[in-house]
Amino acid sequence: MKRALCLFLAGGSLYPGIELAWRKKTHISMSFAGGICLCLIDRVCNGCMKKKRLPLRCIAGSGIITGVEFIIGLAVNVVGKRNVWDYSSMPLNVMGQICLPFSIAWCFLTLPAMWFCNLFHRRKSHL
Repeated sequence: MKRALCLFLAGGSLYPGIELAWRKKTHISMSFAGGICLCLIDRVCNGCMKKKRLPLRCIAGSGIITGVEFIIGLAVNVVGKRNVWDYSSMPLNVMGQICLPFSIAWCFLTLPAMWFCNLFHRRKSHL
């Protein structure tokens, strides 16, 4: 439980930080998305899929991030009408909440996320 909370808080800080660096703005919902994503990437990509090939784990991580982004996008942007992001102008988007170019980018973002989770586990075991 403590590990999951630490990963949630780390993801909840890192994800909005990446968004601030990229878009120069963020929203509190991105903290929740980041926390959920890092916990799921740890559990799936570094957990039950750890013996799978790296490209497959990255695709799984992309699916996790894309799925979380879609669900939070529906809640925040569609239902809540907050208009935090809109991918409507991007190719192959779904309801303006997710799109193929960013899903591909999430494959690459999964690499440092998995590394961070592994680093976290190694450091925790040495304390």
